[in-house]
Amino acid sequence: MTKVKVHSKALDKTIEVDRIIGHIKGETAGPTLIFMGGIHGNEPAGVFALHHVLKQLKPENIKGSIYGISGNLWALKQGERYHKADLNRLWTAEKMVKLPKAGEPTLHHDQTEQVAINELLDDILEKEKGPFYFFDMHTTSSETLPFLTVNDSLLNRHFTIQYPLPIILGIEEYLNGPILSYINELGYVAFGFEAGQHDDMASIENCVSFIYLSLEFCGCLNKKDFEFQRYYDLLAKTVGDVRHIYEIYFHYSIREDEHFKMLPGFYNFQRIKQNQHLAESNDNPVRAKDDGRIFMPLYQPKGTDGFFTIKEIWSPFLVLSEFLRKHRLDRILTFLPGVEWLDKDKSGLRVNKRIARFMAKDIFHLFGYRHVYLDEHHLNMYNRDASARTQEYRNASWLN
Repeated sequence: MTKVKVHSKALDKTIEVDRIIGHIKGETAGPTLIFMGGIHGNEPAGVFALHHVLKQLKPENIKGSIYGISGNLWALKQGERYHKADLNRLWTAEKMVKLPKAGEPTLHHDQTEQVAINELLDDILEKEKGPFYFFDMHTTSSETLPFLTVNDSLLNRHFTIQYPLPIILGIEEYLNGPILSYINELGYVAFGFEAGQHDDMASIENCVSFIYLSLEFCGCLNKKDFEFQRYYDLLAKTVGDVRHIYEIYFHYSIREDEHFKMLPGFYNFQRIKQNQHLAESNDNPVRAKDDGRIFMPLYQPKGTDGFFTIKEIWSPFLVLSEFLRKHRLDRILTFLPGVEWLDKDKSGLRVNKRIARFMAKDIFHLFGYRHVYLDEHHLNMYNRDASARTQEYRNASWLN
């Protein structure tokens, strides 16, 4: 496998990596952890953090197996987000069915990278023992505190609540084809970590802290074998008083022919007011629809997500949601007008919006359903908990 040179502006340093940054097989049995950095080529912080941490770890202290994986090698070499298509939007069911095999012609460099990553993940899942944990490390174009992006399954919730970080639920309703959504649909614990701004030194330090904490939370590395409290406190102090669980309630998607420009000065979790001027679209003002917090404002040339807005989830709502899901009370939803099972396997719900227009999305979220638009009048809604491999994690301390 050909190595590529990856440069960090924060460190003013260049390293050489290939697809597998590093692999450590512990001397005792345990879980399998797969960390990915650089799925976007302008986000090298995760790659540098993995390169550093994997050199420090000793197999005799490790339970299980750890993989550090480079994402888009072509884009990392160029220092660009992607070539023709965002590699983190290619993992839809439709695209996976049509994905070429290794060695077959591909459409562009990004699909070539996807083929290689998919083959590697299949190989790891086949030869390693579970439980499996997947971590995708990112950075953002704007100033930000570190946070987690989590597809809303109970498995993901229970695991990620261990981190002293804000948790953002619901992003799968707005982004089509992230790799973590694909892995979640396979039933595994998988979520994203956003470490900070692309070229900020703190982003690399945050990634290092995140990796070490993840090793301990999975039962892969004992607290006594590293500076656990130092890394925990570093992240906790960074996020301050925004350590809550949030939900996305608005997404500004940039049209293909649109000239979009975010106004300067916005940063993640910043409070915004209804009607506040946030951006320009073809020289017209884009204003906030409601009070809330801004999330992931776009300050880079490539990308179709202008910004999101988020709100904190009321804690009793989370408790009620867990109760409803554990007792599979979603069965009552199909007794409501305009709601029916998608198929005989009861893999999801089809909702007629004209009949069930009185039902807010929050109701379905309570039962663990997230929507995908089918057409103008219908929603297909899928339950993340339905595919979760909960039994494979039954012995994990964080689930008990």
